[in-house]
Amino acid sequence: MPKLTLVFAVVLALIAGACGSTTSTNSAPASSTALTAADCAKTVTLKSPGTLTIGTDNPAYSPYFTGGAGHDWKGQFNNDPYTGKGFEDAVAYAVAKQLGFDQSQVTWAVTHFTQSYAPGPKNFDFYLAQVSYNDKRAQTADLSDSYYDVNQSLVALKSNDITKATTLDDLKGYKLGTQIGTTSYDLIVNLIQPDSQPSVYNTTNDAVHALKAGQIDGLVVDLPTADFMTSVQIPGSTIVGQFQSNDNEHFSMVLPKNSPLTPCVNKAIQELRDDGTLDQLTQTWLPVQSTAPVLQ
Repeated sequence: MPKLTLVFAVVLALIAGACGSTTSTNSAPASSTALTAADCAKTVTLKSPGTLTIGTDNPAYSPYFTGGAGHDWKGQFNNDPYTGKGFEDAVAYAVAKQLGFDQSQVTWAVTHFTQSYAPGPKNFDFYLAQVSYNDKRAQTADLSDSYYDVNQSLVALKSNDITKATTLDDLKGYKLGTQIGTTSYDLIVNLIQPDSQPSVYNTTNDAVHALKAGQIDGLVVDLPTADFMTSVQIPGSTIVGQFQSNDNEHFSMVLPKNSPLTPCVNKAIQELRDDGTLDQLTQTWLPVQSTAPVLQ
């Protein structure tokens, strides 16, 4: 073979090899990118084989869970999560569907709010109960991508002068309260910075009783919860206003630390965001996002 022909043949072989290598390298990522949440979940070992165990707190309040107690669940939940009614209830079943589970394959477990992200074993595959993401919680549990972006707000009795507040400075002289371990407490301390230490309660229900009894002037909770409280739970109350911070607060689903299900749940949330399901559920169950004035 002439020298020039040999060189040309070698060059062609190198080009062919390079093309073959490029095709092989790209094929795996393309395949993994195409995986659905359901494909992902098939590779994961769950708490109970063939069953998706979802956790939430009890009491579980509207508008997140609604429909009353289930007669066949012995009063375990004040709002039966098996109805699928309420924002988080509906989101949970929507995520379950994306993961490949129908309603008959879902079971619910009770876990207290602060225990959901505490170190140690979990009785759920994933959990949701208005758990806002923060770095400290993410050290001991996996926190999913956002399924709802949220503002905190202030609830008060209409008879209290705190309802005249229009700025953060107006709130400093009042006694505020919230549930222990929540981002609502962090907002009171870091953003409002009241003159007196805020009161903290084991449950939101305890904080509601304190507000009704006049032990605190205002109760800080997320905005959808405030809407339910003022509409149903606390007669003669109102939303004084909502707060906007630079933290981009959002609700995350909680999973055991380093859970193999976490990327599957994130994929399911993204699929629900892309097809408009999350927006639809938000509009159905949380319709009052822009009505409360902003306290700055």
